[in-house]
Amino acid sequence: MSKQKRSDIISHSPSPIMNMFRSGLLHGAGYSTQRLAKRPLIAIANSHNDLTTGHSHLALLATRVREGIIAAGGEAAEFNVPAPCDGVAMAHDGMRYVLAQRDLIADIVETHVRSQPFDGVVMIASCDKINPGMMMAMARLDLPAIYLSGGPGQMNIRNHSEPQASINHSDYANDPELTTKTFTCSTCGACEIMGTANTFQCLAEVLGICIPGSANIPGWHTDKLEAARLTGERIVGLVSEGLNAGQMFTETSMRNAVITNMAIGGSTNATLHLPAIAHAAGLQLNLDDFAAAKDVPTLLAVSPNGPWGIQDVWSAGGMPAVLKQLAPLLDTSTMTVTGESLQATLDEATVRNATIIPPLDKAFRSSAGIAVLKGNLAADGSVIKAAGVHESMQQCSGPARCFDSEEDALIAINNDEVKQGEVVVLRYQGPKGSPGMPEMLGATMALKTKGLNQAALVTDGRFSGATSGPCVGHICPEASDGGVIALVEDGDIIEIDIPNCRLHLQVSDEELARRREQWQPLEKPVPAGFMQRYRKHVRPACEGAVLD
Repeated sequence: MSKQKRSDIISHSPSPIMNMFRSGLLHGAGYSTQRLAKRPLIAIANSHNDLTTGHSHLALLATRVREGIIAAGGEAAEFNVPAPCDGVAMAHDGMRYVLAQRDLIADIVETHVRSQPFDGVVMIASCDKINPGMMMAMARLDLPAIYLSGGPGQMNIRNHSEPQASINHSDYANDPELTTKTFTCSTCGACEIMGTANTFQCLAEVLGICIPGSANIPGWHTDKLEAARLTGERIVGLVSEGLNAGQMFTETSMRNAVITNMAIGGSTNATLHLPAIAHAAGLQLNLDDFAAAKDVPTLLAVSPNGPWGIQDVWSAGGMPAVLKQLAPLLDTSTMTVTGESLQATLDEATVRNATIIPPLDKAFRSSAGIAVLKGNLAADGSVIKAAGVHESMQQCSGPARCFDSEEDALIAINNDEVKQGEVVVLRYQGPKGSPGMPEMLGATMALKTKGLNQAALVTDGRFSGATSGPCVGHICPEASDGGVIALVEDGDIIEIDIPNCRLHLQVSDEELARRREQWQPLEKPVPAGFMQRYRKHVRPACEGAVLD
């Protein structure tokens, strides 16, 4: 390469003695500084993890990325970051530490890449907090960068002796064996639903940060290996062309991502992670941007909103085909890692199955996948996965049953103390209150298992992308900040009105003022270490729960 590279500092710093010293150090790791002087040095930021199903195969993908980098004329150096599995952490204290790792992952990648003179970086990730953490780092660094998803896995319901049309557990409520198969991963890769993991794998395509069509290739499929090789080749091209991540992360591409998240029935966690990625890129994005997209139809019927799995979406044409159907709602002039516009990707896309990827006028639902609710119970906003709520519960109300911990709520639900028509209030679960804003999947699954389909749940915590039903999360202000949710008492009537975007507590302002005078915030203990610092510096959920 003729133009100056970041890695040139290795051999050409102002200090001859340090240049010689670095040459000796890198020789011990098997790198030639003479070769590095001629070739770009590419970081492979991997997140391989033996315990995390979605990340258990990423070591092989990194090998193929490395092969692509070397074949294209680069040199590669791999490092790894943590990759916590939300499922393994759920319903116990470990869940408090998962969202916090998103920001740690971003910090680790950013600081390591800044400290070592890499010319570009490949981000390899698959699951919930790792994807946005990598994307946040990509946005901060503003170097030539490209993302490779681990891809979806396959749920074991597909391997039943009698092939099933649906992978959605709700369709097998009366058959314990088949229900178990819908929760069982039969391969590596992210759980095959439109949870947070696959949501952000999909959004990588509209953001233009991955090889087009690569996001939905299943982790177990050999096409994923070819995508990894192409990713390695392309990062060298990005360095040569000077195409940086900042050219992909723009206000327009972030708006496209919000619209796409609404249309695919994406995770409510997108209301945390997209603002955090935008913040990392120096952009503004908040709940109002999601509220403005409320008329975007839910195009896809992917579990837990409908019967299909991500594998079906891939077979039907993948995200390029989805975006082709969404094109009238998007600004397709945005740049992608191909060096061309998003429109160029869509021009090559083909919809292979219009039942799975329908046109806009035949969308799964006419309304958006996520609704932003406001009212006296959530003055700064709250979110609900509207696409996963039955029509009969789009407007509902009931008496509150209040809990300050998920453990207490689980005991009450499992002991049949929670009844149909009640609204479970789970508070002190926010970024500061818990701290760490844990997912409440344990509580939502307990309600579903008990058949409490007419009971609702509201919380200042968050939900898994697998959550469905009338579950309102991300309530801001949270209880620890003195939000009204801290003042709710058993028996208070709570109204959930999704069509009108309203969350209301039927208690007068005067009564709430009286309760506030007597209120004492609950501060939950947390071990010494990172989470104590996290509690001091984390911003509210409506601001992406970023660290200030």
